[in-house]
Amino acid sequence: MTGSDEDWLSDGLDSEGAECGLWVSGVDYIAGWRAAREAADRLNRALLGAGFELSQVRAVASTDECGRGVVRVAVRLDAVDRLVVFLEAATSGEGGPA
Repeated sequence: MTGSDEDWLSDGLDSEGAECGLWVSGVDYIAGWRAAREAADRLNRALLGAGFELSQVRAVASTDECGRGVVRVAVRLDAVDRLVVFLEAATSGEGGPA
């Protein structure tokens, strides 16, 4: 699921943000990122299967300050309403878990 040339998405170890801070020596950020990358790829495949374009909605692998894998969902503003409608339908018993 890598290879997108979208500038608005980060596709690597997150080194920005208020919660990131400085990396701590001895913390295995790479292992956490690899696990998050696998999870993000699974979520991206599901998004594609649901008809979303990865240029508008995309799961991005990251880590938190302790090196745990984190998957962030980046959504362009013009796709938020469509994602909201999809999730509301999925959680209302019309096609997904309640």
